[in-house]
Amino acid sequence: MKPAKNPGRFLHIPIFQGVLPSSPKQIPTEITAGIAFAAFAIPEVMGYTRIAGMPLVTGIYTILFPMLAFAIFGSSRHLVVGADSATAAIIASGLITIAVPESPQYVAYAGMIALIAAIFILIAGLLQLGFLADFLSHTVLIGFLSGVGIRISISQLGGILGISAGLDGTLMHPLSLLSSLVRTLALTNLPTLIVSLSVIGVIVLSERIGNKIPGALIAIVGAITASWMFDLSSYGIIILNTVPGGLPHLSLPQVPLSDIPKLVNISAACFIIILAQSAATSRAYAMKFSDTFSENSDLIGLSLANAAAGISGTFVVNGSPTKTEMVRSAGGRTQLTQLTTVFVVVIVLMFFTGPFAYLPTAVLSSVVFLIGLRLIDTKGMAALYRQRPVEFNVALITAMTVVVIGVEQGIVISIVLSVIAHLRHSYRPLNLLLVPKQGGAMRTVPLEKGQQAVEGLLIYRFGSNLYFANESRFMEEIIALAKEYGGLKWFCISATNIEDIDFTSIEALKNVFTQLQQMNITLVLSEVVQPVMNELDRDGITAMIGKDHIFESVQDVIEAYRNSRESSP
Repeated sequence: MKPAKNPGRFLHIPIFQGVLPSSPKQIPTEITAGIAFAAFAIPEVMGYTRIAGMPLVTGIYTILFPMLAFAIFGSSRHLVVGADSATAAIIASGLITIAVPESPQYVAYAGMIALIAAIFILIAGLLQLGFLADFLSHTVLIGFLSGVGIRISISQLGGILGISAGLDGTLMHPLSLLSSLVRTLALTNLPTLIVSLSVIGVIVLSERIGNKIPGALIAIVGAITASWMFDLSSYGIIILNTVPGGLPHLSLPQVPLSDIPKLVNISAACFIIILAQSAATSRAYAMKFSDTFSENSDLIGLSLANAAAGISGTFVVNGSPTKTEMVRSAGGRTQLTQLTTVFVVVIVLMFFTGPFAYLPTAVLSSVVFLIGLRLIDTKGMAALYRQRPVEFNVALITAMTVVVIGVEQGIVISIVLSVIAHLRHSYRPLNLLLVPKQGGAMRTVPLEKGQQAVEGLLIYRFGSNLYFANESRFMEEIIALAKEYGGLKWFCISATNIEDIDFTSIEALKNVFTQLQQMNITLVLSEVVQPVMNELDRDGITAMIGKDHIFESVQDVIEAYRNSRESSP
């Protein structure tokens, strides 16, 4: 992939990388896609706002200045930045113990979380740490997002049923909420339930008809119209009442310095999800359209987007795979689509927030419920169960941690399990024997076959870097092979997969040499990469084995072995 171009610059800061160059023929499509995307995104971010425990209008703010900032400073032509269910759930789970949802204090805390996350992201971008996204595996992301989806869906059941007495879906533990709902099911408000089922039906039906129909928008407009015409609040259906209009006021969130340490953990959890999810989405769409992008430039853009969120009275934003796919489906191919969406959002905030006062809260509960269900990756879990049972267990543990313990704890478990999954592969690598096939090339065979390359020569390929966790396995396998198959004269270690070797493993290699020497077996090495060769030279391994016993290829080993056998008496 070629380096990304920086067509626009101001004070040496690359700008509009996701817009320029732009084909004049594509501009009308981009504008149309931006208008269509706004129709999808506004109802969706209202749902995310509900998850985050923030006032409704702040969700619309997430697709204003934050989206504008990334469109200007990000490098990806496709990544769409806005509110996201995972980070919204992290904010809610962290803040419910220190502030009342939707209160000014809660909003200020959420803004400060966005600013702290922006600092973390900026540092990562300046230090070019975009590669850290690789350390959160797809397996644990499936489990994490599925757990978030279950938690979110459960939290909205009370709103769907119209049961509010003694219940708060945001504050209560999911299992406690389910238990309370079962006990109070008789209190279900039937008109509210009808509204909820109608909304769910409209959205699901519109999705089956086609992706270009904004079912959530149709449901919201229909519900507002019905509420206004038939006075739905008189039937016990709760409505939003006044939603403030106009653009947000820009200011730093007013949070006491003594309270900031309470917010660092929440910000760090958001940072991890932003890093992993945004990078994965940018990569996927850059590959799909053969475009270039810079992970670290995107981190700068994401940092500025979150800083814009923090000073405009809203909450953390993320590179959203669902919004990115919405734009792709609408025909958008550059950040010009997002700039158009920003313009539409300005119009809505200035002139059209009034009708939201008639919106039944059950509508938002239904939208959020469906968002939660979509996050539950049943296909991914089923594929893991069939193809990788161990990784399925990892994903399941992650999901259950999120549901039973909490979202922040789920993040920690996700990171730990990702590292464990990586170590598991390198701790027990696939080690093989090499034997020649007709024509001189080599083929691999399992260790248990014990097949020698040439009579008296065994070639052993280690499948990973050599370090303290796997050095005992390395040593045990070599000695076991040497003992099991008698008559060996040479034992070759093919080091083509060994790109690093630590101090502990150097000692293991010395031990292997000594034990093979005691069995009258010569240790030789092949395909040693230069960085490892430097380490072997420095640590005395080269002198111990002998330079004449280190070869460039396994074919050279076979030839040298045959020559040594022919020359021996």
